[in-house]
Amino acid sequence: MMNYIACHGVGGSEMMSLAQGEVPTPRATQVLIKVAVAGVNGPDIAQRKGHYPAPSDASPILGLEVAGYIVAMGADVRQWQLGDRVCALVPGGGYSEYVSVNARHCLPVPTGVSLVDAAVLPETFFTVWGNVFMRAGLKAGETLLILGASGGIGSAAIRLAKAFDVKVLALVSTEEKRQYCQELGADEVFCASSATLSQQVLRLTQERGVDVVLDQLGGDWLPAAFDCMAYDGRLASIACQTGRQVTVDIFQLMRRRLSWVASTLRPQSEAAKADIAQQLLAHVWPKFADRQLTLPIDQIFDLKDAPLAHQLFESRQFCGKLALRVTHDQEDECGHAVLIENLN
Repeated sequence: MMNYIACHGVGGSEMMSLAQGEVPTPRATQVLIKVAVAGVNGPDIAQRKGHYPAPSDASPILGLEVAGYIVAMGADVRQWQLGDRVCALVPGGGYSEYVSVNARHCLPVPTGVSLVDAAVLPETFFTVWGNVFMRAGLKAGETLLILGASGGIGSAAIRLAKAFDVKVLALVSTEEKRQYCQELGADEVFCASSATLSQQVLRLTQERGVDVVLDQLGGDWLPAAFDCMAYDGRLASIACQTGRQVTVDIFQLMRRRLSWVASTLRPQSEAAKADIAQQLLAHVWPKFADRQLTLPIDQIFDLKDAPLAHQLFESRQFCGKLALRVTHDQEDECGHAVLIENLN
C-alpha cells in the first residue's frame, strides 16, 4: 500500500486529503518510481476543480511531475536500471509515494542537482521547450516576450532562453515579481495593462517588436501580444488565465506574416512527449554542467499539506515553484531529504 492525496469530489482545496491505496504495477514500457518530491502546477488545480480531467488511461491522482528512484521496471524497459535517480513527466499520480510512467518520459537527474530541484523541472521544461523552442522556433539572437513571467513556466522560460542567448522581456504584476525575474536573468521586466503592453514592448525593442511571445494569459492580452510582434513573429499560447474567448484581426496576422501555435501538454501522445524528452536530454541537460538552470522553489510542503500548497498557488502570492516532499529518510549529496530505496 502507499500514501497519496485523494480528491473527494470536485471543488476547493478542502476536497483533498491523505489516503491509502495500492501501489501501481508498471506496464511493459513503464517504470515504477518511488517518489521523493512532486511538483505543484496549475493543471493540478484545474483538475481538482473539474476543468482538466485525467486521460482515461492515466491515474486520477493529481500530480504531473516527480523525482525519485526507479524501483521496478516493465519487461520491455532497457534504458534504465533499478535505483536510477530520475525526474519524470507523468500523466497523473505524482501526489503519491509511487507512480508508474512511460520509461521514455523520464530524464536522469543532472549531476549536482538534488531530487528536490529536479522534481520541479519536467512539467515546465517540457512545456517551454516543446512550445517555445520546438514549435515556435526560438533561436539565439532573438527576443522572447513572456506574459506572466514569475511562475514556474515563466521561470523556466527565462532560464532556458538565457541559456540559448535569447533576449528576454518579462511581464509581471508586482514589484516583488519584477525583482524576482531580474534575478533570474530577464533583460527587461515591466508591468503593463493589456492596453499599454504593445507601447511598452515597442519602446523596449526600438519599435521592432519581439520574435516570439509565450502567452499564458489569453483573453484581451492576446490581441495586444500580436501588436508586440515583429514581422515573421511567432506566438505560443499555453494557457488562458484571463479568458478563453477573444477576437483577433486575421488580416494583421497575414500582413505581418505572424504565426500562432497553441497546445496543452497532458493530452499529447506518448511519442510526442518522448520526443521532447530526447530533445531536452540532447540540448538542455548538458548545460546543467556549466550554468544555473534549476528553478527557485518558493515553498516545500509535506505531502499531507497539499491543500495548503494549492491555497498558496491559487493566491498567486509566490514566485517560482511549489513542491511536495513525499519522503523523509536521509540526506542526499545536495543536502535534501530523500528516500534511499533498499532494493535487495
